[in-house]
Amino acid sequence: MPSTNSTAPIFATDPTLSTGALDAANPTAQLIELPELSASTASNGEPLVQALAPTLNPIYQVQTTLQVCVGSTSLTVGQLMEAKANQVLVLNRSVQEPVDLLLGGQVVARGHLVAVDDHFAVSITELPLPLGLAAGAEK
Repeated sequence: MPSTNSTAPIFATDPTLSTGALDAANPTAQLIELPELSASTASNGEPLVQALAPTLNPIYQVQTTLQVCVGSTSLTVGQLMEAKANQVLVLNRSVQEPVDLLLGGQVVARGHLVAVDDHFAVSITELPLPLGLAAGAEK
């Protein structure tokens, strides 16, 4: 029959403690010293910290949806309900004007529609705000 112990196990977070027991309400924490990252460069010549930023910063792993807005038009619900197949709706932008790239409903860039194989694509032409989060990005 296993022995019953009225004292719950206590785990020390500091292995150098010689008492063998800690107050569970006051755990001990240790500082860990890490070496500074040097200003060395990656194989492409950019600073190593900037080159590693996409892998070190978890924000780079967040998935999101980028939308492309080619234009809009105003019409009544009645006009929409009466729309027929092959009817053309003229948008408020000319073919030469840039399209908006939207993230969360906000314009983050502009560009021109292009074709890549049999898919639409966007060639970015304007970045109203710098999108980079890496060290040294303009603010």
